[in-house]
Amino acid sequence: MMSSKRKCNRDIEQRGKKKEKREETTEISEIIVATDVKEKVKEAWRKNEQCTHGGIEVDCNPFPHCVLRNFIQDQTFVENLQRELLNLNFHDKSNDLYKFKQSDDLKKRKEPHIAGLRAVLFQQFRSWLAEVLQVELEPTVDISCAKYEYTDILLCHDDELEGRRIAFILYLVPAWDQADGGTLDLYSTDENYLPQKVVKSLVPSWNTLMFFEVSPISFHQVSEVISEEKCRLSVSGWFHGRSLDRPPRHIEPAPPRSPHLPRDEELLFEWINPVYLDMGYQEQVQEEFEETSEILLKNFLKEDKFKEVNEALKQNEIRWVRRGPSNKRRYERADQQGLPPCVSACWELLSSEAFFLLLSNFTGLKLHFLAPGNDEEEGEAEEKEGGGREENGEGAEGSSTGCPAVTAAGRPQEEKEKAKTSREDSTPVCRGEVRRWGHGDYTLVHDTDLDNTEFALDLLLHCGCEDWQTEFGGFTSYIANGEDEELLTVNPENNSLALVYRDKETLKFVKHINHRSSTVAGNRHHGNAFYDFSFVYYE
Repeated sequence: MMSSKRKCNRDIEQRGKKKEKREETTEISEIIVATDVKEKVKEAWRKNEQCTHGGIEVDCNPFPHCVLRNFIQDQTFVENLQRELLNLNFHDKSNDLYKFKQSDDLKKRKEPHIAGLRAVLFQQFRSWLAEVLQVELEPTVDISCAKYEYTDILLCHDDELEGRRIAFILYLVPAWDQADGGTLDLYSTDENYLPQKVVKSLVPSWNTLMFFEVSPISFHQVSEVISEEKCRLSVSGWFHGRSLDRPPRHIEPAPPRSPHLPRDEELLFEWINPVYLDMGYQEQVQEEFEETSEILLKNFLKEDKFKEVNEALKQNEIRWVRRGPSNKRRYERADQQGLPPCVSACWELLSSEAFFLLLSNFTGLKLHFLAPGNDEEEGEAEEKEGGGREENGEGAEGSSTGCPAVTAAGRPQEEKEKAKTSREDSTPVCRGEVRRWGHGDYTLVHDTDLDNTEFALDLLLHCGCEDWQTEFGGFTSYIANGEDEELLTVNPENNSLALVYRDKETLKFVKHINHRSSTVAGNRHHGNAFYDFSFVYYE
């Protein structure tokens, strides 16, 4: 009986394997391969002109692309292909640039209709492209399947990678319109080959293939899917060939940095929760920070001060300036001119000499000439062990708060001379901005970002983020260079001061703020999600 059963199972298995290997054949629609149509498309592409014929559209604005409707001739084949694709295993893909689900590489799949699509793309369509576009294409083709559902997105990028010549997307979607999101948005570019704005949006439609030439100006995005019911299913990839020549990448000038403002410790007493001005507590904070290189200080500002700033940021008097380009960032920055007095005062606090010293006490970094360096710390430790350490030195009044007086009048002469020498050798500096974040905003990791080339201390102080949830995005994520796995996440939280020390191999980005954020009742101030003071300090 056991032998007989095994034989039966083998027969079934063999029949299944034969069925599995059968490839369903199909062809491109006749109108696409018609000789006269091919000539029209070829001519339009060569001359960078627009051409429309039946379901075919060629356009070279903002960069050469083509839409082929009813791409596959057999509709039954397309329906069966969709079913096979939906039965694949999909993996969540999420980083600074995108969030969607992707299948494994389709090149080795044995499902009959997937194999049939692969054959028609790799052979008939590749030959069609090579003839019409007058380019030499290699046999190498990348191909995978993607599902975009509610809040999924692929942000602005150019697709450029060595060997990619033509990008393609075949849509297998239900009835779709622009209000569902998920459009393929094409960007215009400026004189530096940077994306400016979306000038064309292509709405996905059933059995439609779109392709474009990969180039230094082929900036595009898949806009966020807004529909909560529909799935944007597509097969996409690249035909390989010789890449187009690329001009030198534009390097943005580094943001200006400033030394601290000459403000004394009275500013700290006026603004900061007294808990954080206690020397014993500062030592605890420094101990934790030196262990982990990051810390979150909750209820950092005095309650009345935070409330005042929180309300002022929502007023119309602030001039907000949109920051780009879209392949690097999208958010609004406050113009420093005309800030409400309390917001300007908070800025001064974070830029002040007294605050630089406080940060030194929190972190152990030498952000002020009064902060001990490594040699001084070792000397102090030896003195402490020998019982010879003095509690307070001359001119360090108020040091029980951990904030020695920083006005020149309180310093002994030798300290003034030391200060002068220290300033000449190296002056700690900072840069900062007040940012407004809303639905659709983000920052991206970019290989031309000069900020990633040195050690720095990041500071974030969030406002206006009541009822904020991680699933909305908007969190600051730290990752190791070349990796997607997060090292640390800083979520928006009212009146919480986040300090993070990063090295040259640590990158950061703010995750895209998705559609869910706009549905929260507590975040309807001008349709925006939250605000933050973002500062970077350099030793």
